Amino acid sequence: MSFTLAIVGRPNVGKSTLFNRLVGKRLALVDDQPGVTRDLREGAARLGDLRFTVIDTAGLEEATDESLQGRMRRLTERAVELADVCLFMVDARAGILPADQIFADILRKKNAHVILAANKAEGRAGDAGYLDAFSLGLGEPLRISAEHGEGMGELLDVLMPIADGFEERAEEEAPETDVDVGDDDEDAPRQLTREKPLQIAVVGRPNAGKSTLINRILGEERLLTGPEAGITRDAISVPTLWDGVPMRIFDTAGMRKRAKIQDKLEKLSVSDGLRAVRFAEVVVILLDVEIPFEQQDLRIADLAEREGRAVVIAVNKWDLEDDKQDKLKDLREMFERLLPQLRGAPLVTVSAKTGRGLDRLHAAILKAHEVWNRRVTTAQLNRWLTGMLEQHPPPAPGGRRIKMRYATQVKTRPPAFVVMTSHPEAVPESYSRYLVNGLRNDFDMHGTPIRLTLRDQNDRNPFKDRKKSQPSKLSKHLGKPRK
Repeated sequence: MSFTLAIVGRPNVGKSTLFNRLVGKRLALVDDQPGVTRDLREGAARLGDLRFTVIDTAGLEEATDESLQGRMRRLTERAVELADVCLFMVDARAGILPADQIFADILRKKNAHVILAANKAEGRAGDAGYLDAFSLGLGEPLRISAEHGEGMGELLDVLMPIADGFEERAEEEAPETDVDVGDDDEDAPRQLTREKPLQIAVVGRPNAGKSTLINRILGEERLLTGPEAGITRDAISVPTLWDGVPMRIFDTAGMRKRAKIQDKLEKLSVSDGLRAVRFAEVVVILLDVEIPFEQQDLRIADLAEREGRAVVIAVNKWDLEDDKQDKLKDLREMFERLLPQLRGAPLVTVSAKTGRGLDRLHAAILKAHEVWNRRVTTAQLNRWLTGMLEQHPPPAPGGRRIKMRYATQVKTRPPAFVVMTSHPEAVPESYSRYLVNGLRNDFDMHGTPIRLTLRDQNDRNPFKDRKKSQPSKLSKHLGKPRK
């Protein structure tokens, strides 16, 4: 999905009717009685050849207390902050009410892209309300009828350039990955510049201190923080120069266990955090020292590894720990046991509140990035392969002897290798892990994913398929982009 659209407005202006039309199903309850929608509902929308995520929200109420209406309003305001685009609906037949003016002011402050739509504007009965909608100061309103499908072409015309802008931004921020290499390539990673900075995603559970950590790195209170869990809901990218190194840091919404995600908005927040992982080169997984390595932390780390990103584990709130030596020993033991696929990745302790340990975090990020870009020559690899085969020859399943001829590196970001062998389909997974662990240990590639492909030795070209990119699991999770 290319962007997220939230439909907002007073109760009973037709939000759920439009939602159902965009998703092509009657997912949301529709009734003449106001206040039917109380929660957020998410759906995959289709308008022409445009694909996007649409959110149906509760009607905007003027209540701000702890009543049901007040809580519904806060939930809707959260959706407004998260969404890329807001469609503000008014009732052309009822005209513009004082509440519409109040909510128009709120939308101007909370979202950069606001589209005004005058619903129920079919026929002459909606003329006066449509003209009155200009007074809201949100530009020319769209004249639509959610019930009859009128005005959908005009809505598509407005959304198309906005969608193109989000796609262009995504292309600019997407890092270069799976880079083809040859023996004549330079060993050093690319030069970091302000135009092409090192891209970092800070991810973790809610209230782990992600925004506080980034504010400490920036040296200013750029991001909203507080004791409440879940303040950050969007993946916010902030450029900075950290100790002379150009970086772009993504602050993301906290990712909780699926069972604890009670509203659709937070599911969208998690999805946005996953998208930030995809845009990163180095993923910093921030743990809370009091509750480290919970199931969701492990899932985030596994996702980053599967997406081929370098990983740094940072344990926050270290200033609150009394028995630091024993705690650090326990953390390292848990890390080795629970995340064997990231064995040897940097594990650093920090305090976002005091700034202690930021120098170690900075060094760990740069080292992880360097390893992610590491290049090993074919000569080095074949000397290594000879030693590995002598130390532990491959098995002979069914009496067939497996001969491994040579190895070469075909990609970086992350490092990817091909080993030419007889009977590649007969090589057990355990022996492939043996080779991967050997690459990790002998070439100091700790903390970065390593891709190893076994190819038939009769195929003389180990590079033949390297330009065929496969869709990642994260890409499938987020959906296909608009063509």
